[in-house]
Amino acid sequence: MKFFKFKTRLYPLVAIAASLFVIIFGLAYARGRYTGIYLLGVLVWLCPFGCLRGVLRMLPAFVVFGGAFAGIAYASAGGDVSAAISMLNRFGALFLGVALSMSVSAVRMTRSLSQARAPRAVTLGMLISMSFVPMLKGEISRVREAMRTRGAGSLLNPKILYRAFLVPLVMRLVNISDTLALSVETRGFTLGGGLYSIYEKEYPAISDVLFLVGIAAGAALTVVL
Repeated sequence: MKFFKFKTRLYPLVAIAASLFVIIFGLAYARGRYTGIYLLGVLVWLCPFGCLRGVLRMLPAFVVFGGAFAGIAYASAGGDVSAAISMLNRFGALFLGVALSMSVSAVRMTRSLSQARAPRAVTLGMLISMSFVPMLKGEISRVREAMRTRGAGSLLNPKILYRAFLVPLVMRLVNISDTLALSVETRGFTLGGGLYSIYEKEYPAISDVLFLVGIAAGAALTVVL
């Protein structure tokens, strides 16, 4: 049976639920004595379940923003180390939750929501929102490449930033939104209650249960201690 298999990729709905749990727990218990250790344990626990790439992507952002805000908290609290650690815990929980959600592809999330018979508006919204950030990064890279090819100059110049970067980027995003709307319509993705089929279904596995047990057990141990 598929449920008793160990998969290196988490079931999408399990990944989203665990992401929300880690963020809420980290924010609620940011001042806990062992919260930082729990978050480090979550970081290690994510790696065998296909989240290593997301963790590596979010790690530089955590170092920069988490370190900066921890320094601000330390200075504003008059040199209180616990305030800086609490701020690091909050950012650590946030970035771990984002890294966990990044391990799920938009297509797999759409399949799972469709299997769960979620409203089509929710499914379509999740599909578009999860696809937006990678698409935006790709469009920014293309506009920057076009600027370098044309020798437009530095983005520090306000005129160049507006005319050579922002205007082309906005125009490309508008064209993509039109194309996306047409693509959704031609594929029969409606907001009504019409019948639809799923080409490849997603199923939870024993690894998903093991993952959730590990996350919950670590949180319970953190609260008890």
